[in-house]
Amino acid sequence: MEITQRIIRQFEDSARNIQNSTDALLEPIARGIDLMFDALSNDHKILACGNGGSAADAQHFSAELIGRFERERLPLAAIALSTDTSLMTAVANDYSFEQIFAKQVSGLGRSGDVLFAISTSGNSTNVIAAIEAAYLRDMRIVALTGKGGGAIGELLRDNDVHICVPHDRTARIQEVHLLVLHCLCDGIDWHLLGDD
Repeated sequence: MEITQRIIRQFEDSARNIQNSTDALLEPIARGIDLMFDALSNDHKILACGNGGSAADAQHFSAELIGRFERERLPLAAIALSTDTSLMTAVANDYSFEQIFAKQVSGLGRSGDVLFAISTSGNSTNVIAAIEAAYLRDMRIVALTGKGGGAIGELLRDNDVHICVPHDRTARIQEVHLLVLHCLCDGIDWHLLGDD
């Protein structure tokens, strides 16, 4: 197979996966938008966490809320828990890597805040620990997963939101995760600013 055929196949597989995910994700994305907007509009914040590509997504999401997505507005309260390397390495060294997000949730999270927990597999132990810490702080969860949701899907409560991409391949899940992030940002802005 020539390299151009591999590239075409990647594009076609991605487009097909995005199309196939629409119906499954429509309702949970809308619920996630409402939950996040409700928190932000009541002077609460969103804490976002994930590992690897999901850490980058957490940072991307927080940057879009603090800065702007597509339209000018006031900054919105969001913190990516994957950005403070001194804190993360101290916690990993003194406690365990599993606690790098949970310690931050315990210190920064308050009742009414939202934890945006991102895990492609749904099985990231440090994201699970963050969810457990968030429950102790009376926070709600928006979880972004794939591969059936894993342990995170089983841990979530009825008033949480689970956005689970219906695919098993990491690259395809992550592509949809980026689109979901943009949908969440757009929906929050729509609540704040109306139609553009």
